[in-house]
Amino acid sequence: MPLKWTDTLEIAIKLSEKFPDVDPKLIRFTDLHQWVCELEEFEADPNKSGEKILEAIQMAWIEERE
Repeated sequence: MPLKWTDTLEIAIKLSEKFPDVDPKLIRFTDLHQWVCELEEFEADPNKSGEKILEAIQMAWIEERE
């Protein structure tokens, strides 16, 4: 199933699996954006994201780790 920017929880789960040693509280949004775009299942326009979307992904990733 292709991932879009609005699939924050699914993206967070994929990132948590791909980067188990990364603390999502310390990640820069530029890195987060790049990592999301590099996910195999991700098929959305890279230019359609913003700070609110990246923050939502980061928060979901933090919750996923806890």
